[in-house]
Amino acid sequence: MRFFTPSPLHHRLGLVCLGVGLQHGALPTVGPRTLDHHVAVIVNSGTGWFKGPDGRRAPVTGPSLLWLTPGTPHHYGADPGTGWDESFVDFTGPATTTYAELGYIEPDRPLVPLADTAAPRAAVGRIVRAARRGNPLLEVETGAAVHELLVSLRRARADIGPDGDPVLQALARDAYQPLTVAQHASRHGMTPAELRTAVRRGAGCSPKDYLLGIRLGRAKELLAATDLPVAAVARRVGYDDPAYFSRLFARRVGTAPVRFREQQGRSVPGGWSDQVPDPDDPPTIGP
Repeated sequence: MRFFTPSPLHHRLGLVCLGVGLQHGALPTVGPRTLDHHVAVIVNSGTGWFKGPDGRRAPVTGPSLLWLTPGTPHHYGADPGTGWDESFVDFTGPATTTYAELGYIEPDRPLVPLADTAAPRAAVGRIVRAARRGNPLLEVETGAAVHELLVSLRRARADIGPDGDPVLQALARDAYQPLTVAQHASRHGMTPAELRTAVRRGAGCSPKDYLLGIRLGRAKELLAATDLPVAAVARRVGYDDPAYFSRLFARRVGTAPVRFREQQGRSVPGGWSDQVPDPDDPPTIGP
């Protein structure tokens, strides 16, 4: 176990790591206690139990995640006969509020089944390696790794398939079609309210904002990488009214489409490829 005391300046980065630990075996029971910060307890394997504020004892089977949130009483432990293999990370910072709003931290669901812990354990490993004594970058490196940990835990949830949420995938595929939220919901046999709940749980935002983010992202790519007129870009991303598109783009992006093109234009002969290169096998440039 290692514990840290980041400075007030480091807290302004949004997230800071307060401690990290790797433990296994028949570990001592934790609590009952209440903390003033967040802890992610990753149970990689083994069995045990968890009690939240309601006092009910829930079984824990790895791989699982225990969310310990500020001001919330908790009590947990590994089964004495089997024990468990756990990693824990203590953290705090103003960004925790936003992560909770986006659904990455779930105060109302303290016990979360995981599909796999390889990626979260890798993030914890980065914290452990950065925690060497005398590391001048310790607070920044460990804080950055907490961001990575929250993303990896969100992706590792057992209720999300390896390819992501099918509802979000379908919305992304149909994002450029001129459909209302109600029409998108109908395509999935859902009510608009059910679609809103599913998208907020999966993406941390409303269906409208999720679709808008995809549309504006593609519009930026077309503006930067092609010479298409703004009206044509608008139609490509689902807007028949170029004036409305321009107003919406300016309001959300902070600059008009034409100005964005002036700043970010990167036209190349033959156009840009839509293929994302493999970082482990980058393309080579011939002589």
